[in-house]
Amino acid sequence: MFQEHGYSQAVAITPHDSTNFTEGACAVIYVGGAGNITAIVNGAAVLFTAVPVGTVLRVRATRVNSTATTATAMVALR
Repeated sequence: MFQEHGYSQAVAITPHDSTNFTEGACAVIYVGGAGNITAIVNGAAVLFTAVPVGTVLRVRATRVNSTATTATAMVALR
């Protein structure tokens, strides 16, 4: 669910297959460049396919894997 007053932190996502976000799980992922995203949600890899530019993906992810992720310019919002 979106926060009433927005987000207080925005961090560029660098996909990696084993390193979690240092700031903890994000509230959403903003997608700047279309493609696939493999996010780690509750410890499991979830593949979101054909995510369009400008999507705000409401998922509490702890990491975005580089394997199978083709989307670019992603930002973790908290």
